[in-house]
Amino acid sequence: MFHNVRLTMAWLHTWFGLVLGLVLMVAFFFGSLSVFDREIDRWALPQTRFEPQPMPSFDRLLRPVFETMQPAPEALAQARSRVDGPLPERFDTVRSWSAYTTHRDPVLSLYAGFELPGARDPDEAVWGTRTLDPRNGRPLPDDRLKIGSRFFYPLHYSLNLHWQDLGTWIVGFAALVMLVALVSGVVMHRKFFREFFTFRPAKSTQRSALDLHNLTGVVALPFHFFFAFTGLVIFAGLYFPVTHTQLHPLHELHEKLEAGETGLPHERAGRAAPLASVDAMVARAQARWAARGMAGEVGFLSIQHVGDANSYVSIYRAGTDRIALTGQGLHFKASTGELLREDPPSTAVARVNEFLTGLHLQHFRHWLLRWLYVLGGLAGCVCIATGFIFFVEKRKRQHARRGAAGARVVDALAVSTVTGMLVATLGLLVVNRLLPETLPAGWPPRGELEQRSFWALWLLAALHAAWRSAPTAQARLAPAWREQCWAVAALALAAVALNAITTGDHLARTLAAGYWPVAGLDLCLLASAALATLAARRLARHERAAVPASSADHAAAPRALPLHEGARHG
Repeated sequence: MFHNVRLTMAWLHTWFGLVLGLVLMVAFFFGSLSVFDREIDRWALPQTRFEPQPMPSFDRLLRPVFETMQPAPEALAQARSRVDGPLPERFDTVRSWSAYTTHRDPVLSLYAGFELPGARDPDEAVWGTRTLDPRNGRPLPDDRLKIGSRFFYPLHYSLNLHWQDLGTWIVGFAALVMLVALVSGVVMHRKFFREFFTFRPAKSTQRSALDLHNLTGVVALPFHFFFAFTGLVIFAGLYFPVTHTQLHPLHELHEKLEAGETGLPHERAGRAAPLASVDAMVARAQARWAARGMAGEVGFLSIQHVGDANSYVSIYRAGTDRIALTGQGLHFKASTGELLREDPPSTAVARVNEFLTGLHLQHFRHWLLRWLYVLGGLAGCVCIATGFIFFVEKRKRQHARRGAAGARVVDALAVSTVTGMLVATLGLLVVNRLLPETLPAGWPPRGELEQRSFWALWLLAALHAAWRSAPTAQARLAPAWREQCWAVAALALAAVALNAITTGDHLARTLAAGYWPVAGLDLCLLASAALATLAARRLARHERAAVPASSADHAAAPRALPLHEGARHG
């Protein structure tokens, strides 16, 4: 099919990147935002704007809340299809209680799992969740969308398509294709290191887009490879479900053997038992950590088989000073507080997995590395966007002469992917500040309205891009790029203004108080508005300076790239 390996790699690089560019852009962009997902939550939920707190007292504050929890209505709705017979009015058999927090998260997340009577799968459970103010135990509204941690974060790895884990499979395939694109890109580049220092913005759009594509691809190559690879590692259990297929008959036996080895009961005993002081167990765990020179706060606490004689409490140290998310777990008998088990050091394989997973998720305390993650992710976005632009610029005159619509379609897709995604993201922040605190009766939950607005705005931006892409078919610049850049600038400024108006937390106040979760996002929004304005003005100059497509092609076209350059970039 091709004369040599480099031409084959060029074909793979071009078409794989083009077909899955939208998915990769979503993964990179919302992955970058997810680095500061908790900070975005603070901006979107003004009632959570206070300093992070340690795990509060279980006995005094958490236990009374857990005892009032029941499955969430949406969880019950999903469970109806998995049971034979009606669901009970109240769920009394509690499988587990758990609480989780981080050094960046002021609020506390509580989870309660309940046995599902009549479930076709005996391992099925139904869950209730609660978000808590750890200072006083006051529950926070459940209809509020945590835009950062519950929308942007899952969007980057699942596209928020949860049916049969479809979105996660699509993103996983895109990550695998990205590894192919990275390898093929390296094979294509003869002057790999020179492109590290080459960017000629004064040249034609085609040349400058190619330079920027090469530059961002080379500069962030280790970052892109590492995160595509570790993303696949994290979801390896989903992509290769050995334990749920080939090894399923051994699964129950393995759990029973593990329970015998660890002393942590696998099943309920069927006898009720009281719960001893969990605060005393936490104090013992912290004392043992301190004795080993690892003093720290509790990051995750769970109680299994709640109310049963086989109930036990697991306490894990917060992962602020190491790569692994949690660790140094201690397990106590719930009814007496007796220490049942202290987790031994991880095996070599487990340590590698913990390292790769922890480095990808980056929950440890390192602000400089966190910003490097953001820059690496945005470099990936630029690399994909300039790849789209180069594809269109290289072909639009040829397609215009033939009357083909390929360049127009790809240009509309590029606008929808790049600026359209920004319009939807910033529009979501604006809607978050415009919606009233209390919605009229009969309206959908506030969080659902916010999600609907995001998808509606993105669809609107895509329709606008398709409508305004006609000039591309005439080898001219589509005005959709400029118009959506102006929309991005307007929405970013509106979000900053609405935050100040609706909450009173304007920049002068948040900067003076040093509250960076809100001040930082406002500053990023202002920077985005400035960049979008500069881009819109430059695009307007390009439109005015463009030669009509009816003029001689040779007069209008920039100097053609050398044959080997064009071939290796598809």
